[in-house]
This record gives sequence, C-alpha cells and structure tokens, in this order.
Amino acid sequence: MRIGELAERTGVSVRALRYYEEQELLAPERSTSGQRQFPDDAVDRVELIQQLYAAGLSSKAIVSLLPCVVDGDATPELLDGLAVERDRIDQHIEDLVSARDRLDKVMANAGRNLRTGERCRN
Repeated sequence: MRIGELAERTGVSVRALRYYEEQELLAPERSTSGQRQFPDDAVDRVELIQQLYAAGLSSKAIVSLLPCVVDGDATPELLDGLAVERDRIDQHIEDLVSARDRLDKVMANAGRNLRTGERCRN
C-alpha cells in the first residue's frame, strides 16, 4: 500500500510516517517510480509504534526493541532496557492514579460545597 493509504488506515499523518522512516522505525520498499510501498503488516507496526510513543518511549528506544517484537531477537541489554521502561511506565501510572484520586476529592468537596452553599477550602 502507498503511504497515503497507510496514513488513512492508521490515523497517522503522512508526515509522521515519513519521520518513522527517517528514524528507521519503518522500512518501505520503493516502486520503480520511487513511491513508498508498505506491506499490509505495516498497519500493525504503526499502531505498535504509536502505542510505544504514547507510553513515553523515544524513537531510539523503539528502534532497539523492534527486533525483539518482530523477530523474537533479544539481548540481556535489551531486556534490561525494557524493564527500565516498564518500571517508568508503572511509576507514571501510579502518578496518574494519585492525581485522579486527588481530583476526585476536590470534586467531591466542591460538590458538597455547592449543595451547602459553602466556599471551597484549600
């Protein structure tokens, strides 16, 4: 498929897909006229890249782990790096849950104050 179709199927801009190619996250074939041609499994790969970016991984980290995802090739260093990333994500989840819990308390207090006519307290 061409880059425009991949963009449409994944919801990722053509510009972002070109960036992924520059970062060696995607490696399309080229037609005789020079157009990028992506295999059908590029959709899954782009979705994985998006998910890993959303989790906070850098393109460098993603490039290093793709061989493990695609071919099952892993090194002890790669596994150590993935464990560090997982721990960072776990910490981020804990921070988000804590922020949500504090927001729930603020909302409950504000709702109570609305019902009673009191002012919000810090």
